[in-house]
Amino acid sequence: MISVVKSSILPRSFYNRPTLIVARELLGARLVRILDGVRLVGLIAETEGYIGEEDLACHARAGLTKRTAPMYGPPGHVYVYFTYGNHWMLNVVTEKEGFPAAVLIRAIQPIEGVEVMMERRQGRDTHGPGKLTQAMGITVSENNADLTEAGSRLWIEAGVMVPDKSVTIGPRVGLNSTPEPWFSKPWRFLVKNWKIETGE
Repeated sequence: MISVVKSSILPRSFYNRPTLIVARELLGARLVRILDGVRLVGLIAETEGYIGEEDLACHARAGLTKRTAPMYGPPGHVYVYFTYGNHWMLNVVTEKEGFPAAVLIRAIQPIEGVEVMMERRQGRDTHGPGKLTQAMGITVSENNADLTEAGSRLWIEAGVMVPDKSVTIGPRVGLNSTPEPWFSKPWRFLVKNWKIETGE
């Protein structure tokens, strides 16, 4: 089992950088959730970047609305939204305040509280954005939460370094009718086979 002290929470400066750098460097980081007093931890294994109002795959294409407001806020905050009628999606806000950008967390590799997460998933995997939020009990209640806040029930810690040879970069998925060039932007970062070597 891997454990770290809370002092390794990623600071706001980590998120206040270009979105694609953050998306890549989040691979291997520990997503931590305190649920009913239990610490649930998963290594982030897949991410996607969404950048600005001109990105037609990004919710910010609609401009500043009640829904998209967290994306325009400070970096290091959470943007959670509901999709397909039954899935919560977890995003972390990036870049400077006022510029709407975020990284969608698409998959985790559970390493702590595994039994709880597997029970919540009825034994199924956590390789999907709606699957990981179900496993960790993340809902709209976490929308706009500050990941850098020491008293939060949701944060991201420094984790495992993932080498470039273990990462696949390609187009984002599930964009449906999004036009080019946004449909094919290589803004998805995936640990091959969703398996991160921890050295444990």
